[in-house]
Amino acid sequence: MKLNRILAMLPILLFPAFLFSQTQTLRGNVLDKQTETPLIGATVQVLNVEPAIGATTDMDGSFVLKNVPVGRQTLRITYVGYEMQTVPNVLVTAGKEVLLSLKMEESFASMDEVVIVAKVNKDKAINELATISARQFNTEEVSRYSGGRGDVGRLVANFAGVAASNDARNDIIIRGNAPTGVLWRLEGIPIPNPNHYSTLGTTGGPVSALNPNMIGNSDFLTSAFPADYGNATAGVFDINLRKGNKDRFEFMGQVGAFTGMEAAIEGPVRKGKGSFVVAYRHSFAEIAQAAGLNVGTTATPKYKDLTFNFDFGNTKAGSFSIFGIGGHSSIDFLGADIDTTDLFANPDENAFSISKFGVIGLKHNLLLNDHSYIRTVLSASYSGNSYKTEDLEMTDEFGGLLQTFDVLDAGNTYRLSSFYNNKINRRFTLRTGILLQNQQLDTYVKTRVGIPDFNGDGIPDLFTQRDFDGSFNQAEAYAQTQ
Repeated sequence: MKLNRILAMLPILLFPAFLFSQTQTLRGNVLDKQTETPLIGATVQVLNVEPAIGATTDMDGSFVLKNVPVGRQTLRITYVGYEMQTVPNVLVTAGKEVLLSLKMEESFASMDEVVIVAKVNKDKAINELATISARQFNTEEVSRYSGGRGDVGRLVANFAGVAASNDARNDIIIRGNAPTGVLWRLEGIPIPNPNHYSTLGTTGGPVSALNPNMIGNSDFLTSAFPADYGNATAGVFDINLRKGNKDRFEFMGQVGAFTGMEAAIEGPVRKGKGSFVVAYRHSFAEIAQAAGLNVGTTATPKYKDLTFNFDFGNTKAGSFSIFGIGGHSSIDFLGADIDTTDLFANPDENAFSISKFGVIGLKHNLLLNDHSYIRTVLSASYSGNSYKTEDLEMTDEFGGLLQTFDVLDAGNTYRLSSFYNNKINRRFTLRTGILLQNQQLDTYVKTRVGIPDFNGDGIPDLFTQRDFDGSFNQAEAYAQTQ
């Protein structure tokens, strides 16, 4: 009976203790944030309380704060050589001591220094005379672009004002202009269409022969061309090849569905004063078919390309480099092996397509003084393609399959480009130069399609629709100031 009365009176007896014990003890330790070692002598304070409450950490980094009022409190931790830390909203209750683990970050004093920062403005072209509608790109962007297939032509289709004609080729339409108005340049010299399976008069193709791993920082322009882009009406690809490693030899290999199997080597020349880089690619489908694998088509695309750049560094006569690209592509559509639903070939005939192109150049750069230089490029290029068809149901006078279509386009071009660039002062730059070209063209088209049998031998006559073999010269001179 007495025990029940005591239990009933206990809350009343303890109420004054709760009323006057509205404080609590706060414990914890202070550690280094990176190493988690204890910080000895750190100061921990409770802000906005009277009287002030504070403590310092001991040899273990521990501290004890007594008589901290209940409620939400703010702590400030300071330590020499470390960033001051403020911990808000620490909930202190009467029923339980608060345990904290605090971590501080070391501070770093900044002294006056010289900082060199490399900045790349993608809207600023490499060609300093390009003012607007120019975009700089590099190999990393070409490789990263989704759906780009390692092709600069498909990369720029993502830019404003540029559209791709279709997914089967990389021809581009710039602000409504025809794809044939695009100018391709390599190391400052115009070049033929750098695509596999290219044909005369085109600037695109299904597979690019430009190796993205060989491209350095380059320009793409859509209008307002500088004067040295004399024959551009739609756009300009101004491609620069990267240089090799001057310090050590490096090797690289990779495989891609469109880019094919690739191998590259680079390293120093002239005891590290210059460098070289060479890369070769081969159609993956051709290798897979040779290994007996099913590539999904009887008309296997076969293509290969080689790209190189030899930089011999600076000499007393200036800096010299030799560069080049070569590509070969072919595909055979054999009518007997083609399904009738094939969209790209005729099951009643054999078709053979071959395309070749190559560029080799010598580049010389001569510094005249600290504000002017002369750059000269001498190059030779070749571009050619052939297309032939055979009728599977007709034979010629020798008993072989009758050739119904025969197309050949072949062109050699020799170019000399040279310009003088002078930065007269920080506000005025002058560039003047020339471009000399000698172009040789051999082209013909012969066909039996739609041609009657005039000689009565039972075979449609072979008619020549086009036949030209000649050459012409072209000279350009320009000057531009900015």
